Amino acid sequence: MKINGYELNLTEEKLDDMISRQLRNIELITPEFDGYKNLPENEKKALAHLVAAANIMNDVSLEQDHPLNRMLKAGLEDAAKTSSHAAKALRIFNTFNGVAGLNGLDAEPIEIFKGVKIFPGRNFYPSDLSVGEFHKIIKKMLEKGKKVEVKKILSGRTMVRRSGDELKAVDYTEYFAKEFSAIANELEVAAHYTQDAAFKDFLGWQAQALIQNNEDMDMLADKHWAVLQDSPLEFTIGRENYDDEMTPTICENPELKAMLDDLGIEVNSKDMLGIRVGVVNKKGTDLLLTFKEQMKHLAKLMPHSDKYAQNVVGGGELKQTMVDVDLMALTGDYAQCRGAITTAQNLPNDDKLAIKTGGGRRNVYHRQVRMSQDKDAVKKKLEALVSPSLHQYYNPEADHIFVIGHENGHSLGPDSSFKNSLGLYKHTIEENKADVVSIAMMPEYVKAGIIDERTLKEVYTTWIIRMFLKSRPQLIQPHRVGDLIHFNYLLEHGAISFNADNKLEIDFEKLPKVMNKILEETIEVQLSKSPDKAKSFIDKYSAWSDIHRYIADTLVKIGIKPYIEIKAYF
Repeated sequence: MKINGYELNLTEEKLDDMISRQLRNIELITPEFDGYKNLPENEKKALAHLVAAANIMNDVSLEQDHPLNRMLKAGLEDAAKTSSHAAKALRIFNTFNGVAGLNGLDAEPIEIFKGVKIFPGRNFYPSDLSVGEFHKIIKKMLEKGKKVEVKKILSGRTMVRRSGDELKAVDYTEYFAKEFSAIANELEVAAHYTQDAAFKDFLGWQAQALIQNNEDMDMLADKHWAVLQDSPLEFTIGRENYDDEMTPTICENPELKAMLDDLGIEVNSKDMLGIRVGVVNKKGTDLLLTFKEQMKHLAKLMPHSDKYAQNVVGGGELKQTMVDVDLMALTGDYAQCRGAITTAQNLPNDDKLAIKTGGGRRNVYHRQVRMSQDKDAVKKKLEALVSPSLHQYYNPEADHIFVIGHENGHSLGPDSSFKNSLGLYKHTIEENKADVVSIAMMPEYVKAGIIDERTLKEVYTTWIIRMFLKSRPQLIQPHRVGDLIHFNYLLEHGAISFNADNKLEIDFEKLPKVMNKILEETIEVQLSKSPDKAKSFIDKYSAWSDIHRYIADTLVKIGIKPYIEIKAYF
């Protein structure tokens, strides 16, 4: 079957199997949800416009991801009216929020259309631009004195297109002017309705940031967003840059990187945009704040803390807010469920001007995502791969505690000047660091009386089981590569092992010391500013051995569901 001239790559029988056996749902809140029903009417009206803004932003993300996304989605939607084959393909398209994506199970991306592949530079760059040509063009432009244009090309907020034998950058506010203007209008109407002064103020700044080609406006919007702690509503324009595999290659070219450094030009990966909308859950937020109280203390315990400034505790003030959110909408980047879905975020990232100028961060936790576990699959996984004595310590709520530690971990350690220097490897090292900070610092929460010794064992056990991988991850999956790194590190240092029946055993006495050791090594990699050292660290601890193959094969037999469908009701 062809859609707008492109042939479907998946048979209807294959799609039936994917949907019936391999698809799990994440149900966002409905209009009957108490947290929504109890809101004042004006806040409900504000939310309606925020959801409208989110839906518009999804088109932006589709365009950023692949040049054919929007056309082929429209074709599928039209064909789905009369074709069950197209309707099923559309469901899988919507799980990826694009024409292709990794599913966390297969080594190669699943492609919905024959010959339609994901590009390393997504649609941020021309699809026919190779890494080698990219570097040559940037070098020639620098030699011609085109510093300003190169700086724009290497900005996180531009789409790059060919211009003769050179490249030209177009700011997001210009490239997506129509969509950004429509989103800004929705935010302004939402600001009119909400009665929360801080949230109203933020929406005003965010609307202006969408229509002005001025990074300072993003900075001001981010700073107003990062201080929101008591607002009843949640709205985020997510700007993360994991997907761009083109820009970071500059850091792998020593000559070119040196030229850029001499000119003071930063290399920033492109931001993939998305929107999150929801209602803040007070009870869940109160739990988060008990962990927040420990962050100044944890900052002092970080390895080599005398060698870098930690933004989160700048000037003696703890610049970190935290909220637990019941979700109404996840669109754009948030809806690209390619092997996983975001359970929480710590933003803005280090490359953003708000952080560089002393602004704070904000953690947002996704309740509906973390509550969507496949309980039957978990039971089968424990029975097949975990020693019976450890089953008592598996607890999904312990996983939430780990994630809290992970997100807080992003706010601790070396700043962006160290992390960004690692190029292609910066995200993998940073995600590894955040995981390791969480587990290494977990005994401190016991000392503070926030969790008890049994919960500590539950966190350890649940975290290690979450690292069971369904396939060997690729570098573009930094969270999963991070899982592989510390799983192998624990194996090598004897903190975990597998018995004669290939079932997990944990040495709870040895584990804390091993975690402190890998944390120190990880921080040293970031402090080195060396992509080579980062690569060596990753290569050393990302081997795919017999035990990994056994775990992956077992998970496939159990029937782990690799595709995620977000069900929204607003």
